[in-house]
Amino acid sequence: MRYIDFENIMSPNRMGRYLAACGGDSRNAMTLYRKNLKLSQELFTIVSCLEIALRNKIDGLYLNQKGGDWLLNASSAGGMFDTQSSRHTKNIIARSMTELGQSYTHDKLVARMDFGFWRYLYAQPQFYAGGQVLLKVFPSKPRSTPFIQYNHTYVFNELEKINGLRNRLAHHEPICFANGQQVKSTLYARHQYRLILELFQWMNIDEAALLYGLDHIVSHCNDIDAM
Repeated sequence: MRYIDFENIMSPNRMGRYLAACGGDSRNAMTLYRKNLKLSQELFTIVSCLEIALRNKIDGLYLNQKGGDWLLNASSAGGMFDTQSSRHTKNIIARSMTELGQSYTHDKLVARMDFGFWRYLYAQPQFYAGGQVLLKVFPSKPRSTPFIQYNHTYVFNELEKINGLRNRLAHHEPICFANGQQVKSTLYARHQYRLILELFQWMNIDEAALLYGLDHIVSHCNDIDAM
């Protein structure tokens, strides 16, 4: 495809950053755009695997401790999220319950909760409301030191980084540039990728086996860097 046609489809504004990063070489700009798509597609797949693993670990823990309808009960009157400080979490559950209606099952309700919902269970109000047990989801996380506290706040902040990546990917934002610059770089993608692998390891999940055949992140990053 000619660059002018490619640009008309993707928009000049969108392609301007790629063109600048490639020194005005339109063919390389199209190549970089496609390579960014490949990297984004695979990272989104890996983020999705992390999201499912995390929610299943949390769900399994709370099922064991709070019963089969723990999520529904948490948003009911007197439930653990029926507080002023956790009202946003309660409202998310209640809204999903309304949308499910008579088709409600616990599994369907769990599936409707997005990554941000599970992340916020590590926020201070929700973490304490839930009995301060959710760090059990990460049995292999590092021990806290006088310099770093690997507590629920630390986990919340790490998950926030992954949530930010997920949102960037979902909104088709590029991940092949240095932050705020028209300069080609895979440092952000590599850092987020390493964090995802680390979180799998903290959950005692063999990430290499889980992601077999799906994970070519380093190869895609190397391809971009070699351009």
